Amino acid sequence: MSAWSSGYITDITYLSGWYRQQSPAILALACLMNGAETTMPAGDDPVHVLELGCGQGYAALLLAASNPTWRITAIDFNPAHIAAARAWAAEARLENVTFLEADLATLAEDPAARDIPQADFVTLHGVWTWVSPAVQAGIVRLLRDKVRAGGIVHVSYNVLPAWGARLGMQRLIHDSGRLLAGRSDRQAEEGIKLAQNLLATEALHLRQPAATGQILEQLSQLPVSYLAHELMNGHWKPSFMADVAAAFGDAKLEWVGASQLIENFPGLTLTGPQVAVQQRFDDPLMRELVKDMCIDRALRHDVFMRGARRMTPATRDAALMDVSIGMAIPPDELPLEASIPAGKVELSQAFYQPIVEAMADGPKRVIDLLHADRVQGRRDNPAELIGILVGLGFAEPAVRSGAGPGAAAMRFNQVALRRLRRTESINRQAAAASSRMGTGMPANLLEMFVADQAGQGNSDVDRLAELLGLAPDQRAAIDAIILTRLPVLRAAGVY
Repeated sequence: MSAWSSGYITDITYLSGWYRQQSPAILALACLMNGAETTMPAGDDPVHVLELGCGQGYAALLLAASNPTWRITAIDFNPAHIAAARAWAAEARLENVTFLEADLATLAEDPAARDIPQADFVTLHGVWTWVSPAVQAGIVRLLRDKVRAGGIVHVSYNVLPAWGARLGMQRLIHDSGRLLAGRSDRQAEEGIKLAQNLLATEALHLRQPAATGQILEQLSQLPVSYLAHELMNGHWKPSFMADVAAAFGDAKLEWVGASQLIENFPGLTLTGPQVAVQQRFDDPLMRELVKDMCIDRALRHDVFMRGARRMTPATRDAALMDVSIGMAIPPDELPLEASIPAGKVELSQAFYQPIVEAMADGPKRVIDLLHADRVQGRRDNPAELIGILVGLGFAEPAVRSGAGPGAAAMRFNQVALRRLRRTESINRQAAAASSRMGTGMPANLLEMFVADQAGQGNSDVDRLAELLGLAPDQRAAIDAIILTRLPVLRAAGVY
């Protein structure tokens, strides 16, 4: 670990990835669904997005490629991350993204901060829990200066009490790993092995709760570079939600909801008796503490606004009716029931099937979906439709529902495919940029490869398999992609 790192992992780089909870359209939806007035990003709006702790920049690059009229500023203190991100931007010829190497503990007072414009959206994924109090304080000062009135901020963090029973496990992995190995990824590996060895001896605080053993098994299956950044930082400390809200309050930021959209519905998150306890309180932070006491969710995705203006339910519903959404899965793969934090929810096929079929050729406005032919059920609840389809990942909001494949998005997808295939499995989950959606569409590298080739007029299975060096028994995967995934990616404007 380098002296300048202040306890943060710098000897290995972080994984490249896209997390849909960072999408500006998702963040705006979270605000609207919770009655906070905002405008969905659309068309050629001059949006500025600020990402704090961008890693190697995949999310910032993807947003820049999907939205050429937006301005993206991404900041990280690790020069290796910034160098990699700048090289990627140059290769993809993206001129609307700026990568800045800076220490968030002091950036607010640095002259370099003057050149950062006020932001419409700010996102901090995987930062808050893992940095020192000095960095957290610097983040708040920067947000105070750089979030415009009405701006939206997303922050993810490890939350208490879910992490409470696991604190000993993390400490054991961290401290033992540092004594058993040198490089931080090896430290994580050795620390997890030791914790598993101790679990086998029936160590009390690794057996109880029972989920700790399951978590150790899950951790052992994850990439070691992820584990190093998740577990080996010197200042790792999970937080209660109310404490994060208090810190953000110093930047005039008010909590409005969750970018895990399903969590904005108490009836889908908690049992009936739990909802009854929660509803005894008017204070939203107390309601969230009740929620956090009831569900096993270790990572929160919170959304804050600077100057939240409250809407009437009728005004909210009118705004949601005008939102466009498109499918992220094939329409015929919509399940009969889906997992939610409170258990399972049945999806009425008479209601949802005509709606998802209406999106087979591209995104549609919610009002048009609710009034599609053969829809049976309530047509006046846009929040529920969005909460289920977008909240559960079956659909994504569309920023430019009529746009074709964008040149910048297609260049980025080709560069992403070329770069990630050098080091990653062809089945590695990623995301493809889409100008139509204005965000990332979930896709693994094999799906991105087949889509790229289809865009060039090559959909011959044998030829695609030959290019990939696949064995004959592996070609069925390409067939399946052509039949099921390509229509979804085409409808989303990926190619």
